[in-house]
Amino acid sequence: MATYAIGDIQGCYDSLQHLLAHCAFDPAVDRLWLVGDLVNRGPKSLETLRLVKSLGPAALTVLGNHDLYLLMVAEGGAKFRGKDDTLQEILDAPDCAELLAWLRHRPLCHTEGDYCLVHAGLLPQWTAVRARQLAGEVEAALQGPAYGEFVRNLWGSEPAGWSDDLSGWARLRVIVNAMTRMRFCTADGLMEFKTKGTLAKAPAGHIPWFDLPGRKSAGSVLVTGHWSALGLKVTPNLLALDSGCLWGGHLTAVRLEDRQVFQVDCSPAEALRPKR
Repeated sequence: MATYAIGDIQGCYDSLQHLLAHCAFDPAVDRLWLVGDLVNRGPKSLETLRLVKSLGPAALTVLGNHDLYLLMVAEGGAKFRGKDDTLQEILDAPDCAELLAWLRHRPLCHTEGDYCLVHAGLLPQWTAVRARQLAGEVEAALQGPAYGEFVRNLWGSEPAGWSDDLSGWARLRVIVNAMTRMRFCTADGLMEFKTKGTLAKAPAGHIPWFDLPGRKSAGSVLVTGHWSALGLKVTPNLLALDSGCLWGGHLTAVRLEDRQVFQVDCSPAEALRPKR
């Protein structure tokens, strides 16, 4: 039995199939850990959702910002942002309601042993245990009777930082933004969402969330995606797996048991023009 953690797929279904074959993945005995962003921008978001859902307990995915964006669009909480969105096929599919119901019941964060699987990262004030508790608050809103109201109040970048005193939609928005959108923040955990480039482009006074001194999750191994310009980054306590498949890079898997890296090139029909 092996567990393969895989970076952002974003509708690159053909690349995913090639990677699973390269890993010799067997759903009868192996597991997949997916860092989120199953959908959008790539050409086969619908096929990707159907495949991951069909794998049942063999596949564990956390929610990424593009997955939540799909849920927001479906509930009128957001409008399509640009011509690169590839979600309409999902919304038109006969099994759309079933797929969206399955998606909104995925976790925002998963902890298991020394590992914490989350799309973007964790604020410095949170241990992995605390992050899992906070993720549960978001999951309750996603799965509860106020789901539609929640996703219609999810859009936005404020508040930019965490406080235990936060409540209501503001509290849930900070949790979601940290776990699905964050790249850079200040030493006290104020997030900045405009910068998407390499580490050299860090805004003044900001550093990558994983380099924050004294962050409370440093004792866990964070398995993340989201940051294509960062590329594959493997350290003792970080597996950052978004290697830019969508932008013509690679789709990456790391076998957690021995940290062997598996990569495939993006299928030519799936690559967008490189952009960060």
